[in-house]
Amino acid sequence: MTTTSSGLVTMLETLVKAFVDHPDSVQASEGSRLDALVVELKVDPEDLGRVIGRQGRTARALRTLVGLAGQKTGKRIILQILE
Repeated sequence: MTTTSSGLVTMLETLVKAFVDHPDSVQASEGSRLDALVVELKVDPEDLGRVIGRQGRTARALRTLVGLAGQKTGKRIILQILE
């Protein structure tokens, strides 16, 4: 794990913990595929709606932030939100 990707995982966890009801359940982990780094976000099932947002706006915003961080490092980063 590189410093940049671990910083990304920490930033994502901190950001999501700020607006969910069960911050202790938030977990972000990373894996890799041939063409991209995959960040998986797990939240409490009751908080899933908050993380996705109305019409997926919050999830889209989180994916945009993660994607921008990837552009800075030159890697493609994919955010997967898990139940």
